[in-house]
Amino acid sequence: MRFSLTFGAVGPGRDPRGLAELARMAEDCGWDAVFLEDYLIYQGEAAQPAYDPWICLAAMACATSTLKLGTTVTPVPRRHPWKLAAEAVALDHLSGGRMIFGVGIGDPGDPFLTGEPRVLAEKLDESLEVIDALWTGEPVHYAGQHYQLDGAQMTARPLQQPRIPIWVGGNFLVPSVRRRILRWDGSCAYKGTTTAPQQTTPEDVRALRADRGQGNFDIKVSNGDPGAFAEAGATWWGRWIAPGPLADAHQALRAGPPRLH
Repeated sequence: MRFSLTFGAVGPGRDPRGLAELARMAEDCGWDAVFLEDYLIYQGEAAQPAYDPWICLAAMACATSTLKLGTTVTPVPRRHPWKLAAEAVALDHLSGGRMIFGVGIGDPGDPFLTGEPRVLAEKLDESLEVIDALWTGEPVHYAGQHYQLDGAQMTARPLQQPRIPIWVGGNFLVPSVRRRILRWDGSCAYKGTTTAPQQTTPEDVRALRADRGQGNFDIKVSNGDPGAFAEAGATWWGRWIAPGPLADAHQALRAGPPRLH
């Protein structure tokens, strides 16, 4: 099992330069990955300055050498899929193949997301198909309900093959979310709704692992007993660090990842 931290790119000390320093510290303290939440206005509240997470990830990539980096999660329907495809490839090269692409439909309170959840889910699924196709470097012909391409081609390909890992977020109790998880490379999903969250259990992990079958597939969980989750088949255990004083973040970093017994 590997261990990660998740930050929001928001508030004092969490601009690109500050997050690069936090990432360097995380690597030095034995953490395996740092993920950023992807907001333009953090959780819909404009009280604190928020910074573009993709610029922050670029700075973090330059400050580290082994740490995995990514988003958990990017609200894909907020972006053009071809732009996301190009940015992810550039970050994969900048980091030397350390990029993880966490995806979802976004939070209901995001002021830059428009559309019903069903439409956002359709855009997410189509976008992932477009991005995956563009990453092959071959001409892409795609005729979806929301996106169309007629021979568009991006010749810059990811360093990681067959692609940059795509981890799916959202509420895994929703059937369409679970189907999406099983289609791609990993799960960073939660259980329940944002207003009524539930704790993911080792039994949930075993069920997801059984549904997915054999092969490379990452399951990232948060909270709970890392050892029990590892035995159930989870590959990542993560901790979220709330916005606040940098001293709190430094304390969590220096404590290091949990130890499995």
